[in-house]
Amino acid sequence: MTVKVTSIAFNEGEPIPPRYSCEDVNISPPLNWDGSHLSIPSGGSIAIICEDPDSSGGTWIHWVIFNLPPETRSLPEMVMPREKLENGALQGVNSWGNIGFSGPCPPSGTHHYYFKIYLLDTKLDLPSGTSKEEVLKAMKGHIIDEGQLMGTYTRK
Repeated sequence: MTVKVTSIAFNEGEPIPPRYSCEDVNISPPLNWDGSHLSIPSGGSIAIICEDPDSSGGTWIHWVIFNLPPETRSLPEMVMPREKLENGALQGVNSWGNIGFSGPCPPSGTHHYYFKIYLLDTKLDLPSGTSKEEVLKAMKGHIIDEGQLMGTYTRK
């Protein structure tokens, strides 16, 4: 993983502010990824998956977004929960069965949230509402590079 993923909201390994959780406005945090060395072909795309592996029932999916244009190097705070974004990106379904981002909401204890960025040499031929598993299957053999940002959240 050589893509450096950052956020102005939290640093690697640090707590995610409540603003981005179910205990507050529950919006997606701003994300940036280093683009100085990246060369995604014009027919390529970017995918992001946010997940919590600490869930007692298995990995909990918080966000699936794919087919971001190859020149994209950031997402603003509060990406709207729409099937298709203005830039053509599509959003998949999270573990709550919703389109778009749903923030940290652990029942108890501290959980870890991984925002994983995938640079792809193709666009994924998938519809909005697609699951994480379907996106990962479609990405197989097409990942140029990847990176991640991990934040924690402890429910009050």
